[in-house]
Amino acid sequence: MRQSGILMHVSSLPSTQGIGKIGEGAYAFVDFLVDSGVSVWQILPLTPTSYGDSPYQSFSVFAGNPYFIDFDQLEKDGWLITPDYASINWGTDPRRVDYTRIYTYCFHVLRVAFGRFDRENTEFQDFCKRNAFWLDDYALFMALKDANEGKPWYLWEKVLTDREPQAIEKAKDEYAEDIAFYQAVQFWFFRQWEKLKTYVNSRNISIIGDIPIYVAYDSADVWANPKLFLLNENLEPKAVAGCPPDIFSPTGQLWGNPLYDWSYHKETKYAWWISRLEQAKRMYDTLRIDHFRGFESYYAVPYGKETAEIGIWQSGPGVELFQEAEKKLGKLSIIAEDLGFVTQQVRQMLKETGFPGMKVLQFAFDGNPANEYLPQNYTDPHCIVYTGTHDNPTLRGWLSSSSTKSIGFAKRYLHCRNVTDLPTEVIRAAWSSIAQLAVAQMQDFLEVGADGRMNTPSTIGQNWQFRTVSADFTARLAKRIFRINELYNRLPELTQPPQLAHSRKSKTGRLRNTAVQQVLDQMNNTIPNRNNEIIKARIAEQKSKDAEKEEARQRAYLERKMELDLEKIREIEKMEKIVRSKKK
Repeated sequence: MRQSGILMHVSSLPSTQGIGKIGEGAYAFVDFLVDSGVSVWQILPLTPTSYGDSPYQSFSVFAGNPYFIDFDQLEKDGWLITPDYASINWGTDPRRVDYTRIYTYCFHVLRVAFGRFDRENTEFQDFCKRNAFWLDDYALFMALKDANEGKPWYLWEKVLTDREPQAIEKAKDEYAEDIAFYQAVQFWFFRQWEKLKTYVNSRNISIIGDIPIYVAYDSADVWANPKLFLLNENLEPKAVAGCPPDIFSPTGQLWGNPLYDWSYHKETKYAWWISRLEQAKRMYDTLRIDHFRGFESYYAVPYGKETAEIGIWQSGPGVELFQEAEKKLGKLSIIAEDLGFVTQQVRQMLKETGFPGMKVLQFAFDGNPANEYLPQNYTDPHCIVYTGTHDNPTLRGWLSSSSTKSIGFAKRYLHCRNVTDLPTEVIRAAWSSIAQLAVAQMQDFLEVGADGRMNTPSTIGQNWQFRTVSADFTARLAKRIFRINELYNRLPELTQPPQLAHSRKSKTGRLRNTAVQQVLDQMNNTIPNRNNEIIKARIAEQKSKDAEKEEARQRAYLERKMELDLEKIREIEKMEKIVRSKKK
């Protein structure tokens, strides 16, 4: 089935709390996707961000980002009151995330909520037990980081960096309150995320999540599991991850992540990786694995080097890791980020795993008709085409940063006279391709300029800040996206046949009612909620709005079909006239 998707991270969702939240803005965005005929929502890693605010450098690959916890929902649960957070100045620009303010105030509000939180709650206790394999180490790690003024773990006392048993037990007792706080924060995050995902799936939308191949050196993952990584006796990396020099980066890219000890992982039958994939499988419907080629072979730069000019390629685990994972977890839905330097061995690994790779149109217009990213050269629909990724400029930004040669070739290829029309035509090229899934950044549908770029690799300071506001998601925009999906046969199946219009409405409504009922059951049977009646009223109001939206969508569909039918009739009449004139 042909599908379309929109790439927008949670941090970019509309919110009055300085950064996107797993709250009302997320649910409204899901409704917008439905109205647009989009069936896939792609996001970036949901893990906590560390220095540089990058979701690809996290304190834990298992934990959720505290910044995304919705304070309105915590208020409904009884842990906050409006004055705790509503009067805070979360930033002056509603289009940008002010991470300094978020860092300063977010944890303050969460600690206020923790002061009212019932730690004896059964649901919370069960959550801690189910996730103890990562949560205990993460909560202790964060408590110790706070106690050490944010310093990385390898600068703590040696007894703590070495995790000497007596020192660890002492720390658990000394920082028990902080440990419980970080456990509660994770409980709130995952509780809210699970409810949102239930709603997303009830609306026939799937979520593509993103997991980086590597972990940060300053993370609970490395501190608690040093055997998993290539570290020396001083717990320093023997080598770090990066990419060799190329035409885009003369000195290469030095990422600095510790490398895996794949021989040790093999001995454990990849138990840690399988746990990581299992966690991701619960959170998302499909996983995009960043730098997938690193499983075939990876570039190792000696630790301490300032550039990636000196390094060697070493063999990774290959397809064996994924074979072991599927034995334990069943069939995995994975997208392989196979961009950059791809060898025949990497292509063979992709073929063996059966995972689809990626095509990025911003890489296509170099003037070479044989460029593998040009749609005419796609030989297999088993791939995902992107107008651009989070590491690319927006399409408007791409216009201003590309060479005259590239823009000229793009205009010829896309039959485009005006350069300002190129972004729309690039989207059309992706949507009309044979790729099973076509994805564009939300910024490209909003026609945002260069300032909407999510990330510029190898830079720090202005990344991950793009935000939207509720006014961006208009009915007009939804209709425009819907028509593109309709034209290129990318609508969800239930929206296509006119004779199924009524059954689609009923099924959608029934699915939504199921999701709503699940939320209500959780509220009634777990944590007492002092605002249940208000929430029920809001849900009833939302159900009514959904019914109106569905009716309007079906009416628009029928009107459009009538227009197309009339156009066909006119064409037939025109052809008949031509035939009659020729006979005369």
